[in-house]
Amino acid sequence: MADGLRVAVTGATGNIGTSVVQELSREPRVASILGIARRDTSWRVPKLDIRAIDIADPGSGDELERAFDGCDVVIHLAWLFQPTRDPVATWQTNVIGGMRVFDAAARAAVPALVYSSSVGAYSPGPDGEPVTESWPTHGWPGAAYTREKAYLERALDSVERDNPGTRVVRMRPAFVFKQTSAAEQRRLFAGPLLPGKLVQRKYIPLVPDIAGLRLQTVHGSDVADAFRIAAVTEARGAYNIAADPVIDSATIADLLGARSVPLPAGPLRALLSAAWHAHVVPASPGLFDAVLRLPVMDTTRARVDLGWAPRYSATEALEDFFDGLSEGHGMSTPPLQPAGPVDRLCEFSDAARDRA
Repeated sequence: MADGLRVAVTGATGNIGTSVVQELSREPRVASILGIARRDTSWRVPKLDIRAIDIADPGSGDELERAFDGCDVVIHLAWLFQPTRDPVATWQTNVIGGMRVFDAAARAAVPALVYSSSVGAYSPGPDGEPVTESWPTHGWPGAAYTREKAYLERALDSVERDNPGTRVVRMRPAFVFKQTSAAEQRRLFAGPLLPGKLVQRKYIPLVPDIAGLRLQTVHGSDVADAFRIAAVTEARGAYNIAADPVIDSATIADLLGARSVPLPAGPLRALLSAAWHAHVVPASPGLFDAVLRLPVMDTTRARVDLGWAPRYSATEALEDFFDGLSEGHGMSTPPLQPAGPVDRLCEFSDAARDRA
């Protein structure tokens, strides 16, 4: 566009969303950014306008279509991780809400749709062999997150089939970490009983070495850079986004200055399951099962076709997150807000309500 691109971003105030908005704000080819979030916020950057729309609302489709009218690119990031005990609620937001976003973008004739899929969309991978973007995206059936990511891949197949003139991009990032996401991720996955300040070298002597545990990470700013490139170029198709090296238990132990101790996955899974059923932690045992089955992704296509290269290594991204956790970092947006004493009490109250 002669006057610059108009980009809409759903989930603009979350972990990935805040980084994507900041990258787009610095991009000269972007004229304006419409950030869509479930809750309003005072957080602002240049070029950004925030609009509160809840994609889980059955009546939000028309509102989304009006919001997307005149946009050149829609980037869909909005995602609800909790409550894992109510998969119907996450399905309503993530799958039905995601399809509302896709449909609204199609009705508004938006030329490009960039969707944040995930490594979690992939079927379990072969041991020791990185998978390319052609690997099946059937997810792991035992976890809501992976089921929902896989289902939206099928929904996007229909979008591409029915809208051949739309440029569709599927970004499949690894685990996304940054310092200012620490408060949110502690809340979503560990719950109120984990004091973030304890995640320091002097307090963690041992890290369990779980057979088969390997995961890829990437810094939030590097993921955002990939989304920026996808928005302002003619990129299309799927792209794996991850930094090197692949993280294992020994890597985490080294970062924390701890000793790695072999531990079978079974006992740890049983402990997590008991804690989840007791409403002590919010992360389900199904998610643990899924993580153990994630493939390692080959990122060649993103590096060659997009010209993308991470500025942070995988260990640096994880270290940045650990620093944020121990120091209580966050941002002023509702999802990333650091937890104060009142917030912690609310988390315990939510857990108590779940038990009732």
